[in-house]
Amino acid sequence: MHSLNFPNYNFRFKNSENKIAVFDVLRKKFVLLTPEEWVRQHVVHFLLREKKLPKTLLNVEKQLKVHDLIKRYDVLAYNPDGSIHLVVECKAASVPITQETFDQIARYNLALKANYLMVTNGLEHYFCQLDYEAEKYHFLPDLPSWK
Repeated sequence: MHSLNFPNYNFRFKNSENKIAVFDVLRKKFVLLTPEEWVRQHVVHFLLREKKLPKTLLNVEKQLKVHDLIKRYDVLAYNPDGSIHLVVECKAASVPITQETFDQIARYNLALKANYLMVTNGLEHYFCQLDYEAEKYHFLPDLPSWK
């Protein structure tokens, strides 16, 4: 897998039927190691270790309904009151971040109403804070650490 623009993390791997799997600490199981999963696992560790988000408030790869369509978000962080703190859209390192990527996470956020958005391909990271009153989002140099 590609070296990514994150700190180095220790991952657990296993080889099953000539396929490599990585242990997901949130799902508590091994999952097939795809290029996008490699980015997602780095994001999870980044949020846990660097941003100090509690593991109990993080969730990965769950379904959500957007305009009668079933979609899947990559990573989501809750606030203690159950509202959404952060939505993360992960792409493989070989996939450039484009306007289409931002449009995708914006569509997801219509249903989720997060405080922050993160878009990453593991090499480039974009962070936004939402201002719902002004109907704007502000790009940030980094995500704030957890309270």
